[in-house]
Amino acid sequence: MDDRTLNQISKKTWYRWSFYINIVLFFIIAIFFYLLIVDSYNAGRVASLGGEVLSQAWLMIARDVAFLSIALALVFFQFFRNLLTIIRRSL
Repeated sequence: MDDRTLNQISKKTWYRWSFYINIVLFFIIAIFFYLLIVDSYNAGRVASLGGEVLSQAWLMIARDVAFLSIALALVFFQFFRNLLTIIRRSL
């Protein structure tokens, strides 16, 4: 992307996009927490069966954990970036 294009975007637009991204991330986190709970419960129920069914349940749990870790990493990155911006402005 061209640097001039990025510099032309106002701070108000950046803050609006950041707000929308955070809302989407929180919905993703909520959905995958729910899916993690449901998949963990189902894995516990099929643990006695073993075999391929249990392997599929573990793969679903791994999927949920991967999405949660990525979404939470993005939230924490934005949090610390915004905190650094606030600290810079106050000094």
